[in-house]
Amino acid sequence: MVKQTHTDVTALEQTDSVIHMQDIAFSYGKKKLFSHLHLDIKRGNIYGLLGKNGAGKTTLLKLLSGQLFPDEGNTSVLNFNPVERKPEMLSEIFYLPEEFPLPRMKAQEYLSMRSSFYPRFDHAMFERFCKDFELDMQDNLNEMSLGQKKKLLLSFGLASNTALLILDEPTNGLDIPSKKQFRQTVASAMTENRTFIISTHQVRDMENLIDPLLILHNGEVIFNDTVDTVTDHYSMSLVTTEPKVGEAVYVEKVLGGWMVLKTRDEDEQAQPLDLETLFNVIIENPNFMAGGVR
Repeated sequence: MVKQTHTDVTALEQTDSVIHMQDIAFSYGKKKLFSHLHLDIKRGNIYGLLGKNGAGKTTLLKLLSGQLFPDEGNTSVLNFNPVERKPEMLSEIFYLPEEFPLPRMKAQEYLSMRSSFYPRFDHAMFERFCKDFELDMQDNLNEMSLGQKKKLLLSFGLASNTALLILDEPTNGLDIPSKKQFRQTVASAMTENRTFIISTHQVRDMENLIDPLLILHNGEVIFNDTVDTVTDHYSMSLVTTEPKVGEAVYVEKVLGGWMVLKTRDEDEQAQPLDLETLFNVIIENPNFMAGGVR
């Protein structure tokens, strides 16, 4: 049973966060995944959720969408407790899992059946996205490839105009042109009143799209901040000579030399960061930046 007091619920309702999780505990049987997990997510951002295999990214997303229930702790999603699974909350969340079953029917029939559950569903937007992704609504869902199914559900989710859109490994199964179209389509559907959470291992597919970053490690969100916050303090560069001990915050051997993270000088111009390297930096040195660690 979830331990949540009346006082805690009132406090959660007063927060301006789209999502607030406090002291979340969750276990699979005797295996404890989260003990005291905290998370705050603000409206109007495309968050990237990163973590190693088995870190609990999908579990976290299911807790947020009311598909799993925590053992302890308090959660507010759009000012609702997801455990209660109220229709008013569910109509404001679209969740695209990594793997999904679809009924044996035409895509057009699926649209007619599901769109009515979302009060602000935009059919014109959906048609535009389907055209961009070259989808035929007369095709049978069971005869579509994985990539086609993902593009259909992504189009549906974006056109639903929900306040919260959760995507779990959305680029798996997409070819290279579709990944480019994915980034363009997601960016075009983003507004200041929507919040997207994209969980991915394909970090390079998401560069220039996801920001802020959430990094889940050892049962905790160890990083919840923007990339700009890091570039304000650090610079990353590829060098051909291995730095001496103490010259850099982080050094990684890569093809062509060493990827180096150093404290940025005040007069040094900020440079784009390689997100894969930044992820490795934070995983290996979670306290490397004050203010960037929860």
